[in-house]
Amino acid sequence: MYVSVARSAEAIERVIPKPLYVESSIDQHHTALCINRLKFLNYSIHYSSIRAALSLIRVEILRCGDVSYLVVVPTLNEVRAIGLVIDEILSQGIPRSRVIVVDGGSADGTREAVVSRGVRLVDQDGVGKVSAIKTAARLADGVDYIVFLDGDYTYPANYIPKLVEVACSKGYDLVIGARKSIEPGAQSPLYRFGNRFLTTVFNLLFGTRLSDVLSGMYIVRADVLKELDFESKGFGIESEIVSHIVSQGHKVHEIPIEYRKRVDEKGKKLKIFHGTRILLDMIRMAWRYNPTFFIFTLGSLALVAGLPLGLYVAYHYLFTGIKYYVKGLIAIILTLAGFQSLLLAILSLYMKRMEIRILRELRKTRGNHTSNLIISSNT
Repeated sequence: MYVSVARSAEAIERVIPKPLYVESSIDQHHTALCINRLKFLNYSIHYSSIRAALSLIRVEILRCGDVSYLVVVPTLNEVRAIGLVIDEILSQGIPRSRVIVVDGGSADGTREAVVSRGVRLVDQDGVGKVSAIKTAARLADGVDYIVFLDGDYTYPANYIPKLVEVACSKGYDLVIGARKSIEPGAQSPLYRFGNRFLTTVFNLLFGTRLSDVLSGMYIVRADVLKELDFESKGFGIESEIVSHIVSQGHKVHEIPIEYRKRVDEKGKKLKIFHGTRILLDMIRMAWRYNPTFFIFTLGSLALVAGLPLGLYVAYHYLFTGIKYYVKGLIAIILTLAGFQSLLLAILSLYMKRMEIRILRELRKTRGNHTSNLIISSNT
């Protein structure tokens, strides 16, 4: 006997109770989105499978409706901007209990501005932005996602609900707010060139197609963030987060956002030498997470040098009778090293792909186990 299950949103709401915990209007919005996504479900399944199907639908609603997240704002001496940032976050219907400002030792009244708005203020462990991110990861116990945005009012907080929606509905581990619409004067030509250059280098090293790897506004799964070793210095933390996530087979996505001018141009912290440091951090992360590129490059360089030299030695030996013993030995060494490096690069690539497949299967198995626990608790 076959029946039709969940033909309409009303039928779903009748047979499936709504999530018990709805903290704010944003949570209600996500629950409504999930129910609307189920409007057109029209499964024809065996009668004995109806209960399992409804349980799976229940899990889908729980995943989107009850997603928990924190909004973390790293800041340092941003007294003119931090109040605007907090007010804009709260205007999105996000409760104060979900907002944390991680301060790096401000001495200009930033701390007082945060406290006056009833938002939690936390002193970061150490100095630099990487310490602020590390502190946020430590505070994120029992939280699914963490939303980060800088405290200089350059990133509009009205994109936070969109980040949360995309991350939870699609199952992404990282969603980056890519700066597509930039306010005139918000970025100098040199800064814009540097950002594009570093993003291009990152895409080359890690085989990605991202457009803004250094954006300061993004949402990341809390458990994935806690896997990091936090080896970068300063502003290189964003590239470390992305490099870890893409190298471990996690899902990454981008959404376009706007980028505004700073409220206080004097407080701008990103300098030219920071770009060099970020580039070095990217190279170090690539050597750690994806050595295939370097092995392939070294092998190619050895072949480019060894093969022409070998042909030169062979030509003179065959047609002029001149014997270049040292050059011939160098050509043989370079050619053999090049071929061995290319073979090693192929093997490394194969092992990396196998590692990613294994990690994905392990996560899938763990996710199915969690879903079974939720289903058991609801039946």
